[in-house]
Amino acid sequence: MDFLGMMKQASQLQSKMQAMQAELDSITVDGTAGGGMVTVTLSAKGDLKSVKLDESLIKPGEKDIIEDLIVTAHADARRKAEAVMAEKMKAVTGGLPLPPGLLG
Repeated sequence: MDFLGMMKQASQLQSKMQAMQAELDSITVDGTAGGGMVTVTLSAKGDLKSVKLDESLIKPGEKDIIEDLIVTAHADARRKAEAVMAEKMKAVTGGLPLPPGLLG
C-alpha cells in the first residue's frame, strides 16, 4: 500500500474514533447494588452521571452500608461501561489492536 493510501486510512480511522468518543459520551449504563437499592449511572466513558438511593436506606446508622453499596454499584456500572467501549472500539477498528492510550 502506498503512503498516501495509509495516510487516508489513518485519517478515516481518526474521524471514526472521534465520532465514537462523542457517541460514548451520550451512552449511559446503570450499575446496581443491594438488589436495586442503589443505582449509579455512568457514561460509557466512565463519567458519573447520577446516584439514586432507595428511601428505605436513608435511616440513622445506615451510612456505612450506603457508602459500600454506592462503591459496588459504581463498579458494576464501570464494568458495563468498559464492555460498551470495547464493543464500540471493535466496531471502529475492525478488531485491529490499537496502542494503549490511543483513545485519550
